[in-house]
Amino acid sequence: MGTDPHLEIGSQRRDCLDASKARKARGTKVADAAVTAESERAQARRVLIAADKFKGSLTAVQVAQRVTAGLRRVDPEVRVEALPVADGGDGTVAAAVAGGFERREVTVTGPLGTEVTAAYALRGDTAVVEMAEASGLQLLPEGVFAPLTATTYGSGELLRAALDAGARTIVFGVGGSATTDGGAGMLAALGATFLDADGEPVAPGGGPLRDLASADLSGLDPRFAEVDLILASDVDNPLTGPKGAPAVYGPQKGATADDVATLDAALAHFAVVLEKAVGPRAAEHAKAPGAGAAGGIGYGALVGLGARFRAGIDVMLDVLGFGPALERADLVITGEGSLDEQTLHGKAPAGVAAAARAAGVEVVAVCGRLQLSEEALVNAGISRAYPLSLVESDVARCMTEAGPILEQVGELIGREQLVAG
Repeated sequence: MGTDPHLEIGSQRRDCLDASKARKARGTKVADAAVTAESERAQARRVLIAADKFKGSLTAVQVAQRVTAGLRRVDPEVRVEALPVADGGDGTVAAAVAGGFERREVTVTGPLGTEVTAAYALRGDTAVVEMAEASGLQLLPEGVFAPLTATTYGSGELLRAALDAGARTIVFGVGGSATTDGGAGMLAALGATFLDADGEPVAPGGGPLRDLASADLSGLDPRFAEVDLILASDVDNPLTGPKGAPAVYGPQKGATADDVATLDAALAHFAVVLEKAVGPRAAEHAKAPGAGAAGGIGYGALVGLGARFRAGIDVMLDVLGFGPALERADLVITGEGSLDEQTLHGKAPAGVAAAARAAGVEVVAVCGRLQLSEEALVNAGISRAYPLSLVESDVARCMTEAGPILEQVGELIGREQLVAG
């Protein structure tokens, strides 16, 4: 691999060969041709890095940069194409921007009701909107949660900004939310009204939905009737019940057991009131895959905005042009912070590996933490995983010094997958 692929080995010696050494010359040329062919094969090795973020340590872009740096320690001439990916959760807009979309910022209402700056991505008439930018846990002060009152109002404002920019297709990435309001706040921002028994607007958040008496969706922005709104998520939970939004995701947003019960009852009541307003489809959508995504904002998007649900990673791979990039690759490196059971259920590495396997391209993965067996990895289409612990056993250092350690992992991949391969 260390040989310069552009150098024709032996070409400067050929004119110096004596006729009496013709046989040796022929042997030398054969050997030189073999070395040149090997060099060309090495040069032809094309690597596609399609990894998600290492949450809390590295963005998807930084993961690609660090792995590339490690590979090039082994082979400075290796051809690397980076395509940072996301599955619809936090980091989705960043992945779109890295893939050539324009980043746009607007001021919206945050989950606690205060103004925040949120970004979305636009390319042509396609927008990528990430609800976590407006309504995510990342926007809450450290140690502060508002499981009953956090609102998705800002997510509605963000969607409206995308419409105003001319978007005709909107990829709505939902995940990483601080909210459990069933998307009521989002719908209110887009023109719906939700009133209590006194005819007053219900307060923000999921908890106050228990007081909801009537809903009117007729004032929703009519442009959604002409827009392809794709609900992109890595979860397929229903709205309520044991696998619903409050029960499964409420605790990570600060909800106590009592809060979970309150929210579950409030969202169930929300669906009943919406059924009176729009008919049976409200009840049907409450049970649909994705309804429970991001605290039920999926439900609001399905019922009120006519969204269609797709696995987030599949949507993003299409939007980012993964297919053409895969055609140019001989090896794919994917990954995320933790490779675990959740990875196998709609997370980015699983989606990347499935697509690559279908195309017959080998896949390896990088990660901060590995909790999958070799068998599970192979079944997912990943031939080998490279956790940071391969070069650093200290978990704390793997978090604080993830970048330099990942470069060393990239170097290891280079030695094993490029040189040895």
